[in-house]
Amino acid sequence: MVAFFAFNWNDVSWVFNYRVVSGLLYDFFNPYQSIEASSNRNYLVNNSVNYSVVDNKEKIEYPYSSKTNTLEIPSIEISAPVVLSQSTNVSALTKDLDKGVVFYPSSVLPGQNGQTIILGHSAPPNWPKIKHDWVFSDLNDLSYGDEIRLYFDNKEYIYRIREKRILEKGQEIVTTPLIRNGNILILVSCWPPGKDYQRIAVQAELTTPY
Repeated sequence: MVAFFAFNWNDVSWVFNYRVVSGLLYDFFNPYQSIEASSNRNYLVNNSVNYSVVDNKEKIEYPYSSKTNTLEIPSIEISAPVVLSQSTNVSALTKDLDKGVVFYPSSVLPGQNGQTIILGHSAPPNWPKIKHDWVFSDLNDLSYGDEIRLYFDNKEYIYRIREKRILEKGQEIVTTPLIRNGNILILVSCWPPGKDYQRIAVQAELTTPY
């Protein structure tokens, strides 16, 4: 481990500053508290989709699962615990990110109308899998239609990727208009992986269980 840090100090030194500089931590979380502003700096996985909003007036029953509080992304081989953070305090969220990916407290629960926001760390290539610093490193490898499985409260929610955006630091997230069930999942991490330059936001549509 000592040799790794010695040879890769230029690439990994950011993590120490990242852990102790409160201003950077605040900036990491602050963009996710409001998701209404527009952005010109983004790219779509598929530009041809014609979205329309549909009110979710009928209660939908999602399949039972023995799994709970788990996020799985098969195409990039991710399975991580979902930590239900009790506070938006930066210090508390940072500790929770060491345990897995974090359900952002001000977002809606899976299946409800609105945006379900999950935060995760990313890391440079070949970064050792310590804690969960690496968990969202491959978000940019996701493609339109890729599946995300979210297990919550012993129910399975399946989402399909609809869009990816690269955001400047401090820039707010623009959500894709909601489809069918009115719930969209947003995965957020630093971009590029392991650097604190920008943000990547992946948006996915909740599918119906039938």
